[in-house]
Amino acid sequence: MWEFLGSDTVRLVVYLAAAAALAVVGFYVVLKVRASLQDDPPETSELISKFRELHSRGGLSDEEYRTVKSKLGAQLQGELKAKETEK
Repeated sequence: MWEFLGSDTVRLVVYLAAAAALAVVGFYVVLKVRASLQDDPPETSELISKFRELHSRGGLSDEEYRTVKSKLGAQLQGELKAKETEK
C-alpha cells in the first residue's frame, strides 16, 4: 500500500486535490467577507422617509409614527452633530 502512495502520479493527484480544496475554501471566505461588507445599514434619513411613506399608506398609526419619528429624529441629530465635530 505504501508503494502506491509513493508513486509520483498519486502524489500529484493528492497535491492537486489539496490545492483545489484550498482554492474553494478561499473563494468561500472571499464571498462571505464581501457579503458582510455590503450589508451596510440604511441611513437614518432613509429610514425616516420609509416610515413616513408607511404611515401615509396606513401601515402605521399616528402614535406609532410619532414614536418612530422622534426616536429616529434624535438619532439623526446625533449623527449630524458627530459629523460636525469630525470636521
